[in-house]
Amino acid sequence: MADEPVAATDNPQVQRTLDRDGKPQVRLSGTWVLNSLLPRAAQLQRQLLAYAREANVRWDLREVQTLDTAGALLLWRSWGRRRPQLILRAEHDPAFANLSTEAPPAPPRRARDALVPVAVLGRNFLSLVEQAAQIVLLAGHLVLDLVQLSRHPARIPWREISANMYRTGARALPIIGLVGFLVGVVLSYLSARQLHAYGADVYIVNILGIGIVRELGPMLVAILAAGRSGSSMTAQLGVMRVTEELDALSVMGISQTLRLVLPKVVALAITLPLLVLWCNAIALIGGMLAANWELGINYRQFLHNLPSAVPISDLWLGIGKGMLFGVLIASIACHYGLRIKPNTESLGTGTTNSVVTSITVVILVDATIAVMFSSVGF
Repeated sequence: MADEPVAATDNPQVQRTLDRDGKPQVRLSGTWVLNSLLPRAAQLQRQLLAYAREANVRWDLREVQTLDTAGALLLWRSWGRRRPQLILRAEHDPAFANLSTEAPPAPPRRARDALVPVAVLGRNFLSLVEQAAQIVLLAGHLVLDLVQLSRHPARIPWREISANMYRTGARALPIIGLVGFLVGVVLSYLSARQLHAYGADVYIVNILGIGIVRELGPMLVAILAAGRSGSSMTAQLGVMRVTEELDALSVMGISQTLRLVLPKVVALAITLPLLVLWCNAIALIGGMLAANWELGINYRQFLHNLPSAVPISDLWLGIGKGMLFGVLIASIACHYGLRIKPNTESLGTGTTNSVVTSITVVILVDATIAVMFSSVGF
């Protein structure tokens, strides 16, 4: 047993002798296991190191009774981690063979190809073109579904549309109202300081009205909808892909776009303009309160000057952008949801790409509309 005392004859021994040819030889005997090595580890290591420095020394381990990993490692380190002239039993050879195994050589370093950035750019461009083509194909399916539903109104999925309207509209009112109110307060405070310095306090109504109704309201709602509703739609379709529910719908002959995509697109196209109106109202209330606190503008004066400061065309432009943003966000979210592969990693990646792409597209479209309709309302 390992815990029993080792007999004196079993203690590890090191002896230097000369062989028949007069060459130095180191003979090892005894039991070279951890239990017997611990009491004399320092002394044995000094002897082994001293003998290992001699040139052309041969090591004879045939009288070693037992050799474990600790004994083999002590000898290996004393030899400078290389195998000397060695005579040993066949059963002890694997202990040193495992220690002498060298790591495989590193693969040759390839020269950096100067065309790698071009290839990466080309792959990304082709991926973008492919995804754009698939989104156009999805839009075509939606148009065909709308034509079919116009001929058969009884097949309109009212229940799915109302459920999506509740999830994307009613349940989003608190967060959109909170963000809109805070943005209105911050914008009013920042504008009030600059206007008061030039004695133009009354123009804060124009800044808040046009900025919120025309740009900030639709943009805030679209970004929040992309992060909240868009990610939810992508995750829902992705989970259905993982659980093979989409394949089951295809087997049963049920259109995926009609039952899953179309209700989401229609619901977000209806709720987003309403959320834009809600955000505009709450943001203007927050701006009105901040203007009263900072500049002393009366509430009645603020509300009286608001219709003349904000043309009705700006209001309709904001509502129209909200509807367009709703269609884009829902379409992109469903596109990425249907592209998800049946694994959890693809689900997380698809959801992230859906939100990032939706926000990017919303900003690009908003900038395009701002340039196209720059003369409207002014």
